[in-house]
Amino acid sequence: LKLGRLYRYVKLAVLGSLAAALVLNTHSLLASLQRNELSERRFLQLNKCPACWGTSWCRKFLNGQLRLESWGRLRLLDFFNVKNVYFARYGEPREGSRRVVLKRLGSAQELADIDTKICRRATGRGRCDLLQALPATEFASLNGDVRLLTPGAVEGWSDLVHCPSQRLLDRLVRRYAETKDSGSFLLRNLKDSERMQLLITLAFNPEPLVLQSFPSDEGWPFAKYLGACGRMVAVNYVGEELWSYFNAPWEKRVDLAWQLMEIAEQLTNNDFEFALYLLDVSFDNFAVGPRDGKVIIVDAENVLVADKRLIRQNKPENWDVWYESKFDDCDKEACLSFSKEILCARVTVDHNYYAICQNLLSRHATWRGTSGGLLHDPPAEIAKEGRLEALLDECANPKKRYGRFQAAKELREYLAQLSNNVR
Repeated sequence: LKLGRLYRYVKLAVLGSLAAALVLNTHSLLASLQRNELSERRFLQLNKCPACWGTSWCRKFLNGQLRLESWGRLRLLDFFNVKNVYFARYGEPREGSRRVVLKRLGSAQELADIDTKICRRATGRGRCDLLQALPATEFASLNGDVRLLTPGAVEGWSDLVHCPSQRLLDRLVRRYAETKDSGSFLLRNLKDSERMQLLITLAFNPEPLVLQSFPSDEGWPFAKYLGACGRMVAVNYVGEELWSYFNAPWEKRVDLAWQLMEIAEQLTNNDFEFALYLLDVSFDNFAVGPRDGKVIIVDAENVLVADKRLIRQNKPENWDVWYESKFDDCDKEACLSFSKEILCARVTVDHNYYAICQNLLSRHATWRGTSGGLLHDPPAEIAKEGRLEALLDECANPKKRYGRFQAAKELREYLAQLSNNVR
């Protein structure tokens, strides 16, 4: 009883504090609801450029074509928006408006750390004038005389270029969307500011470069990149996150599971011979289109790209031996066990199947206090048959050598069959 009373008192105190804060800040709250911060250079951190993500959409931002949705305008709620992700309406003349997602690509602390790192690299101090410091960093070392972006210059800067090939880097430069001269793989064709923006994005959060280099328009399962202004990136709004479908009807969950396995296959084996390995797989990293029901990756920060052509050419030790990822039975959510060095050195790797099965589909998947994965509680006849459970278990934690490869193939086929049966 005493604990119950204490809980109520604490709850009332918290609510009272929030109410007081709302009353004291009523004027500023009303002001923030009325003004369009997306047209303000300071809110966009445009003053940080070229230590920013780009400027291709600045005209749209500054002209007021983007507006934050209702609650997103309240800066009081930024405390809860740790990832700095906002929803906004974007309007074009004669086309009406549509929903877009805006990302700062890091928390407030992470963005502050970028400034600190740049200052320390340039001056040895934690604070400085960014614009004066940048020319003394490696981000300015690749100047107009440098013809190509080469692996030796950026290898290991981020997951995207943990083991880059020249073919991958040429693709990144050629498809760089934050320049008017896109289409050329020559680094020297970019302006000095554009080169620094490209390199800083590559080093601190390469998600925009993944979306640009492997675009949705060409069938890659990523959200569509739209543009950037300062430290704000705009991407297409896909739909509700995968988590919201955790308790959807069985038929829907089967279809989503089949799509996830197809994504794992596409990223692992494709005609371009680039293997894109997902190093962070959770329900929050995927979304589902409300109209077409298509599953899309909406968080592509931690994607490692391995060039299979380069691996075959260099033939590192055991390059042609199939690699089986080790099952990680940890007590945390979204656990994955992997070696970046091995992902970069083998042609045949089961990492993506492992990540999808363990963290999303099988009984080992845990998220927000739930267990059982997306395919929990199957219909009685499917549970009795036992094939689905057996395939999911072998895919997540194989008992036979190369068992996951075979289980993933059979699981894709079985889910396609189940999906067709319920349509």
